Amino acid sequence: MNIPGNRTLKSFENGLSWACNPESTDIIIVGAGVAGSALAYTLGKDGRRVRVIERDLTEPDRIVGELLQPGGYLKLIELGLEDCVSDIDAQRVFGYAIFKDGKSAKLSYPLENFPSDVAGRSFHHGRFIQKMREKAATLSNVKMEQGTVTSLLEENGTIKGVEYKTRIGQELTAHAPLTIVCDGCFSNLRRSLCNPKVMINLYRIKK
Repeated sequence: MNIPGNRTLKSFENGLSWACNPESTDIIIVGAGVAGSALAYTLGKDGRRVRVIERDLTEPDRIVGELLQPGGYLKLIELGLEDCVSDIDAQRVFGYAIFKDGKSAKLSYPLENFPSDVAGRSFHHGRFIQKMREKAATLSNVKMEQGTVTSLLEENGTIKGVEYKTRIGQELTAHAPLTIVCDGCFSNLRRSLCNPKVMINLYRIKK
């Protein structure tokens, strides 16, 4: 894997090895963000053959910072992902400071009963995402593939897999007994999975 430098994960299409028959997939995960990468690593450790299809495997380049609360760091430890905040210039955070009218107050996290490493972490969003992907890709039964999922394959009311386009435009299908969609708040697949009713309240102001 050629990650340092341009920090691009090699997908199955351009070099990442897949120890199992690629058609023998237990779980397809759409999206390799925080949820998708963490899930891929956890299921992979459990022995599942996981295929992750992500639209863009390069490091996300957004002006977004992250503040991971101590509880989130404890969850990373539980999942075996705590090293994902290492070597990304993450800063330890021990609480909050409030400033107003020339005065200030400190609010510290209650960390007295926890190991010294437990604290909040502040870091760059894209670097953290890439570390999560790298961690998942270290497992031989997890395959990261760059592609854009265009639709879900449904048969008799059951999702059987996905249709997707590779980064070179090739249209392919992938099948698995379970498909998990983790493609974020701007998901193109959500409407095919549910029909959320959004209520918009309009108020008229009388003159």
